[in-house]
Amino acid sequence: MRGSWIGLALALLLAPAAWAGEGMVTLKSAHDVETTADRLVAALEDKGMTIFRRVDHAAGAREVGQELGPTELVIFGNPKVGTPLMRCGRTAAIDLPQKALIWEDDNGEVFLAYNNPRYLAQRHGIEGCEEVIGTIEKALANFARAATTD
Repeated sequence: MRGSWIGLALALLLAPAAWAGEGMVTLKSAHDVETTADRLVAALEDKGMTIFRRVDHAAGAREVGQELGPTELVIFGNPKVGTPLMRCGRTAAIDLPQKALIWEDDNGEVFLAYNNPRYLAQRHGIEGCEEVIGTIEKALANFARAATTD
């Protein structure tokens, strides 16, 4: 019983750093939204990923007379990574290219979130492609860490 409480306490202590829920992995960033997005783009480009678009949702809100805290979406991908996933389950293409959402909450804390590859595999009924899912999972985690840590 004592071991269960220790495990629960450790999980709660580590939870703010990264968590997965609703099919997403979310990490707290040590930087503001723009810097986090810049760092993500640099890490992605360094590994040969294509940046398809960077969407500033807060700017879009301002254009229609509304307010939204800093919120950016980075859309990125690479056929060398995405094609094997789509070959495992063609409907995965609806979730590609990959996306990362970076936002500042009402407390001024910044977060980066992306789709959990294991969730995508479940969503699209992908089986027998563990190596592909593992490769994507590791790459996304590395990109996210590069963007969010000092």
